[in-house]
Amino acid sequence: MTSYNRTRRISEEIKKIIGQMLINGIKDPRITSMISVTDVDVTNDLRYAFVYVSLLGGNEEESLAGLKSAAGYIRREVGRKVKLRYIPEIVFKIDDSIERGMYMDSLIKKVQETDAANSEEVEEDEE
Repeated sequence: MTSYNRTRRISEEIKKIIGQMLINGIKDPRITSMISVTDVDVTNDLRYAFVYVSLLGGNEEESLAGLKSAAGYIRREVGRKVKLRYIPEIVFKIDDSIERGMYMDSLIKKVQETDAANSEEVEEDEE
């Protein structure tokens, strides 16, 4: 249980550091300012940190390539700010949960609209 709490705390710390770096520290033109870190999962052995990023606008492939090329720099900065014996290797992944949530929301609205239209037709038929 303690290792789970420890990895969760390390994940939150890495998320905070990388989020600040995306705002202030990385000067790659491929990395837009519309990138946000949504989650960080650190493996139990602290070898890998999977960083989930949300990209709003811009080219996803270019931004992800820019992040991957800056992974060494980001890892070094994380190592300076988080004192660990082994600094996890940073692996960036696209988090599309916002887009999936918006899609699910649109589906729910469509179902509600058709349900409301069907209930109005039933009411008219009863009269």
